[in-house]
Amino acid sequence: MGAKSPARFTLGRQSSLAPDRGGKDEDEESIAAAVAAVDPRVRLMYLANEGDIDGINTMLESGTNVNFRDIDGRTALHVAACQGRPDVVQLLLSRGAEVDPMDRWGSTPLADAVYYKNHDVIKLLEEHGAEPPIAPMHVQNAREVPEYEIDAKELDFSNSEKITKGTFRLASWRGIKVAVKTFGEELFTDEDKVKAFRDELTLLQKIRHPNVVQFLGAVTQSSPMMIVTEYLSKGDLREYLDRKRALKPELAVKFALDIARGMNYLHEHKPEAIIHRDLEPSNILRDDSGHPKVADFGVSKLLVVKNTVKEDKPVTPQDTSWRYMAPEVYRNEEYDTKVDVFSFALILQEMIEGCVPFPMSQESEVPKAYVANERPPFNAPAKRYPLVLKELIQDCWDKEPSRRPTFRQIITKLEVISHHLERKNRWKVRLGMCLPIFGGLMKRDYVNPSSRSSHSFNR
Repeated sequence: MGAKSPARFTLGRQSSLAPDRGGKDEDEESIAAAVAAVDPRVRLMYLANEGDIDGINTMLESGTNVNFRDIDGRTALHVAACQGRPDVVQLLLSRGAEVDPMDRWGSTPLADAVYYKNHDVIKLLEEHGAEPPIAPMHVQNAREVPEYEIDAKELDFSNSEKITKGTFRLASWRGIKVAVKTFGEELFTDEDKVKAFRDELTLLQKIRHPNVVQFLGAVTQSSPMMIVTEYLSKGDLREYLDRKRALKPELAVKFALDIARGMNYLHEHKPEAIIHRDLEPSNILRDDSGHPKVADFGVSKLLVVKNTVKEDKPVTPQDTSWRYMAPEVYRNEEYDTKVDVFSFALILQEMIEGCVPFPMSQESEVPKAYVANERPPFNAPAKRYPLVLKELIQDCWDKEPSRRPTFRQIITKLEVISHHLERKNRWKVRLGMCLPIFGGLMKRDYVNPSSRSSHSFNR
């Protein structure tokens, strides 16, 4: 008979970098168990999974190879690191286990321990010389390290908290507060996510505008990789609208102007226009003075050569908010900068109406309404839509992208509306100041007709 091939170990937790296998295959497990019964090397991995110190010692003393690898290239040390068993890890290392073996997905015991947050195991492996996993963008030549590179040791997360959708954390860097977007270990094997990370960095390096969040640097030469941006203390527009609901027209127009200026900068960026493609209140942050800034370019696109782009696969609810998505993106068609104009219209209307688009509908159903050319209703009183504001919103969410205005045209119209509101408010202020004076004059000059006659007669 030919030699049996190594069995695949399936019990317990899997490699931190392996694709998700879903539920356990009972047939596979029964086969693996049968092989383990006759192959002591596989049996060692089962004992490591169970934390059986005595059983492991017995097997190692009988000559079983402590560095045996299964069909996935995993060792007993990988298993113990996943399961968070420092006693087993210590035993295996003391018996000659390699500290940094890589499985078929490139995961080491330390990477597995980090993924499953087994801190005692992490400390133990590092004490024995385990190296953190190499970041996908790691370079060998120091001269190739990006200019924007930040040493991860300079980032202090001691008072950290989640901010802006939970994707960023507050940290301290060189004495200032910063927002840090951290990418997990799943980035190592997901080529799409690595590409998205590179693309986001490429975009952020190019962007400098008062109404766009400022990029400060990134961690790309160690794990986990991170993007560091300015920290905006007022939080995101989503939280603000949830708290305030409908805004006064003058404030809504002021916010809309700031957002439009940031978006116009992106769309007119040279040499390539930048499509945000995920413009929604959670991705608009407010600085110390309350001015909105466009943020989060994780799914943004550069218009290179062609004037349109198309997603490689349909967009899912995990990728972006469907409630603010243009119908052409939902239909997985080619699209251009006008998808951001569509999203902008929904945000502007929400600021006036005080509720999200189609609040009574599930998010997954909203884009279907857009495809059917349905739009959120205008329920607020007409006086809340000064001048042509309502018509501007309708133009921006037109079903034909080519008929939607550019952000430069939007800015022009919003400035006219803003000046109109300012003049109207100044007139109200002046009138309010004059009314008490007029009231006093009327009261002082008013004389009862009968008394005036009497006074004149007597005189």
